Amino acid sequence: MPELLVKFIVCFIAGIGAGLGTGFAGMSAAAVISPILITFLHMKPYMAVGIALASDVLASAVSAYTYGKNKNLDVKNGLVMMISVLCFTFIGSWIASLIPQTAMGSFSVFMTLLLGIKFIIKPVMTTRESMEAKGQKKRVVQSVLCGMAVGFICGFVGAGGGMMMLLILTSILGYELKTAVGTSVFIMTFTAFTGSISHFAIDGVPDLWSLVFCVLSTLLWARIAALYANKAAPETLNRATGVVLVILGVVVLGVKFFS
Repeated sequence: MPELLVKFIVCFIAGIGAGLGTGFAGMSAAAVISPILITFLHMKPYMAVGIALASDVLASAVSAYTYGKNKNLDVKNGLVMMISVLCFTFIGSWIASLIPQTAMGSFSVFMTLLLGIKFIIKPVMTTRESMEAKGQKKRVVQSVLCGMAVGFICGFVGAGGGMMMLLILTSILGYELKTAVGTSVFIMTFTAFTGSISHFAIDGVPDLWSLVFCVLSTLLWARIAALYANKAAPETLNRATGVVLVILGVVVLGVKFFS
């Protein structure tokens, strides 16, 4: 089979998983695309992560636009959390560089599985009214503190940002699911852009065909997932999100095992 066709098939399949995870749950594309590119295209891990983050940018942006258009996006608190996440990601990365490396690469995969099971067993049924009843000042303070925690963990472990944000937005900040996902993909647009630029600046130009195929496939499926998610009833969305996350978690674990 021609090499270019193999790249297209692998990247298209990786983009399906990454796009559905982004559109439904604000999941980082890196958790899906990276292990698939490393295993099936024998790509360097650093380049694979860079391509995954680049795929995340447009997919998260179009998802954020779709959620925002349906009034399921909290821009004000999203910006506050984003600044905290970015600052503490650098701090977490710096501290991680000072200590011996540990095998924590499966952190985001296990988190994806657990969060998927959580959405199936115990759906997030918070209403917009109860979410907005919380004082704005309290939400800003919580956004700063939670952003610090998410950023530090992402920088220290190197993964799990989207899942951490979704868990915190729904469980601690009390967001209803659609607004939580919309706000998460809004933040991920900027964090993924920063991450991809830094990866390419350090490692050089990536494999362009793999980059193009992954970006377009992830963008397509993220758009489809976001459109469906914004029309779905809360309970249906919880179940669909849970099923998608569990399937992605199992698939990525399988890819990691066979690699």
